[in-house]
Amino acid sequence: MVFHTSNLSPSIFSALFFFTLLASFPFSTISTDLTNLIYKGCANQNFQDPNGTYKKNLKSLFDSLVSQSSQKTYFSTTFGDGQTAIVGTYQCRGDLSTSDCNLCVKKIPALANKLCGEVVAARVQLDGCYLRYEVAGFQQVPGTQFLFKICRKNQASGVSAGFADKRDKAFGMVENGVKNGSAGFYTGTYQSLYILGQCEGDLGSGDCGDCVKIADQRAKSDCNGSFSGQIYLQKCYISYNFYPNGVTSITSSSGSRHHTQRTVAIAVGGLAAFGFLVVCLMFVKQLMKKKHGGKHGDYH
Repeated sequence: MVFHTSNLSPSIFSALFFFTLLASFPFSTISTDLTNLIYKGCANQNFQDPNGTYKKNLKSLFDSLVSQSSQKTYFSTTFGDGQTAIVGTYQCRGDLSTSDCNLCVKKIPALANKLCGEVVAARVQLDGCYLRYEVAGFQQVPGTQFLFKICRKNQASGVSAGFADKRDKAFGMVENGVKNGSAGFYTGTYQSLYILGQCEGDLGSGDCGDCVKIADQRAKSDCNGSFSGQIYLQKCYISYNFYPNGVTSITSSSGSRHHTQRTVAIAVGGLAAFGFLVVCLMFVKQLMKKKHGGKHGDYH
């Protein structure tokens, strides 16, 4: 559509300028904190590797996991044979694209080497993904084994009366959501509380729900009245953030950040569409006015 600005009234020209400004709004967002380190777990035992076999297998494992992360958000594989075999798994947050997943996962091999060295088992958790590996025969831990927690210092009181009830309602939502949703991942909001939960890709829906329920219980006991917290178990984790004034700002939680950015994008996109409609109506009105004037002449 071509607009001849010389024939437009000032009001339509101003509206067009406003719409153009909205259309140029940068909707794409860069997840700059996907690779923030949350925690690392390193075994106390190093490889006994005089021939370099473990080191070679670990590098091949890392290369394979990084490669797969550009296609899948969850993957597990094994490299090597017998006692030198190494099992590795990565998983990205359920709301990430494969490109963001790859961006996150490819940071971990170098971090694991730097933080843990050549140990027989390690796990590195970033904001948007985690990767773990262990040699064949390494002692397995239960899926509900507690790993790490983050409890914010701010406590719910005064204006946030009833926080515990809201938190418990949100926890119930995430427990049901991971069982009934897609691939053991759920995000949602209950009033002013944002909740995210995810299970490792090989967990069945029942086990996933049980794992998240245990994480919820741990959050209640360990984080108590904290406005926000994160609980990491071996096979699942939860993250929650409470906003007394509503879910309106970007916070340290990637899950809530994603939700907020999406809400803002939808709101601005709707405003842009409405602006375009107004411009079209004003343009049609001016054309009809000119047409009417052409038929009947002007009164002086």
